[in-house]
Amino acid sequence: MSLYQLARDNEIEELSDRAQSSDSDAVRRRAAEMLGDVGDVDDTQVIDTLSSLALDDDHPEVRAMAVDALSDLGQEALEQLILKDVDVETGDADWTAVRAFGNALDSDRAEYRMAAASALGRIGDEDGLRPLVERLGDDDPRVRERVCYALGQIGDPNGVDPLIERLEDDHERVRSAAADALGTIATGSALAALLAMLDDDNAAIRRVAASALGNAGSAEPVPDLVGALEDSHDAVRQAAVFSVIQLLSTAPTDQSHQVREAIVEELEGVDDETIVDPLLEVMAEASEASQRRNAVWFLGRVTDQADPPQEVVDALVGTFSDGDRMTAQFASTSVTELGGLYVESSLIDLLQDNDEPSGARARAAYALGEVGGERAREVLDRMTDEDVEPDVRKRAFSALSKLGGIR
Repeated sequence: MSLYQLARDNEIEELSDRAQSSDSDAVRRRAAEMLGDVGDVDDTQVIDTLSSLALDDDHPEVRAMAVDALSDLGQEALEQLILKDVDVETGDADWTAVRAFGNALDSDRAEYRMAAASALGRIGDEDGLRPLVERLGDDDPRVRERVCYALGQIGDPNGVDPLIERLEDDHERVRSAAADALGTIATGSALAALLAMLDDDNAAIRRVAASALGNAGSAEPVPDLVGALEDSHDAVRQAAVFSVIQLLSTAPTDQSHQVREAIVEELEGVDDETIVDPLLEVMAEASEASQRRNAVWFLGRVTDQADPPQEVVDALVGTFSDGDRMTAQFASTSVTELGGLYVESSLIDLLQDNDEPSGARARAAYALGEVGGERAREVLDRMTDEDVEPDVRKRAFSALSKLGGIR
């Protein structure tokens, strides 16, 4: 049975066994990750397995993943690891825990220092800033990486200058973590440092910056991110698209309209071929409905409206049946921004497919009322009499009236 199946079926005992006994470093690492996803902090076997891996596994990446899995389970799980050397009472007040984890940052074991940094980030107390900053020069890059993320979680602007220094770190993952933290803190100096990285000669550094700017939560990075959409490297363009979507998905309600308008204004001069493929990837890969929803919305506005690529039309029409109702509605609205025979044919095929959900077919009828021609009018006319789904008939009748009614 695969690790995925074990995690899906909550087979904790077997997952724990694979994590400890497999000869494959990759299997042990993945099993540890899954224990953090599906385990429980009250499950002694899970905590014991991950603690053993964190301290005793032969491979540093397995040990690092075990620490991260304990972090995923919560502060209490990290405390149970640190308790081996440090006297911390589970459930202590934050200030007591901050002091104890701050002390643990001085441990001789890198894994304890990693766990302590992760715990301080989870607590988010500004009192954790000083001991974390002092550890930004740790000899172990795994510790430096987690310290950077922790500083981002705390969000104190006093961490910006030390994080900027880590942008020159010898290890890419540390640089990426520092950039991510700066994007989250998003002060003027933090964003200025990231924006400067977008002009770096190294494509990997430009990608890191483009990715981190998606954390900013404001419209400020939009012009530079849109500029990055024309970067010569695919990875940079993709990171920029994901960040544009992320900015809109996470913007405060009172700023979302401002961010959206800024993005649309900047995108007007962009060659649609540079953004369409990354947007399609967001639609296919994004785990959050808000990200898919915004990718769908943008596709209708950056695609060549007179001659849209078939893959764009297929993706949008296929989203009419999305489980997130708003995403499906955005898809139908985006399709109405497009034109051409392929759009009309795709919508007609969906409307006439009785195996499709009635909601999706109703949206196809609505869209045909906006973009359809004579063929669409004939099909809609027939639907008002033949289709048994009330909402489809209602939408078909409404769409038909927009196209001139029954003839």
